[in-house]
Amino acid sequence: MSPLHVRANPSDIAPFVLLPGDPGRAEYIAQNFLENPRPYNTYRSLLGFTGTYKGVPVSVQTTGMGCPSTAIVAEELVQLGAKVLVRVGTCGAVDERLAAGDLVIVQGAVPLDGTTRQYLEGRPYAPVPSYEVLEALVDAARTAKVPHHVGLIATEDAFYATTPEEARAWSRFGVMAFEMEAATLFLIGQMRGVRTGTLLVVSNQIGDSEFVAQEILQRGVDRMVRTALEAFVRLKEVV
Repeated sequence: MSPLHVRANPSDIAPFVLLPGDPGRAEYIAQNFLENPRPYNTYRSLLGFTGTYKGVPVSVQTTGMGCPSTAIVAEELVQLGAKVLVRVGTCGAVDERLAAGDLVIVQGAVPLDGTTRQYLEGRPYAPVPSYEVLEALVDAARTAKVPHHVGLIATEDAFYATTPEEARAWSRFGVMAFEMEAATLFLIGQMRGVRTGTLLVVSNQIGDSEFVAQEILQRGVDRMVRTALEAFVRLKEVV
């Protein structure tokens, strides 16, 4: 059975896949970081492209916002033969040490979402990335001397449901930031036998009235994407 949403053939998908939520960001990454990118999916604006980076085949696949959409895309990419899935997105910080534009390399995700709950049938679980991917992301960031933090984040579903005070209360337990996809990605990676990771750029402190200036965010996005791609170069012998 062919995937229903990522309408591609196995030959279209590279072993290494970047997963931005935003289709515009997927297109930007393909056009500005990959050599000879070609589109393979446009259905439901889940834009997908495949090219190369320093000789390494790389796909960029839109997930949309939130864990339900991310789960669909990740499951279908696994069906198509992807081996390493790395989310590249934004997060809202609750740790005051994090500045706008900084990178967060995710070591684990508190699963506050409903998608992991349904997969796990309510079992307690600690979603974590693959160690090889985590190590490659950290090494790439350190080598490039990119401002970054390594640690715990929380994944939630309802962007407007959590108050800033409720979100910041999680910082007492080591949570640095909130986002909407990583926990489910990590769980599916463990279930389906593929490697996963997540690299985020801080867009704001939760409770701020608006995101950081676009130029600051864009510099962070560029550093994030380059770091993830350099991690793929380090992982090319693993896959």
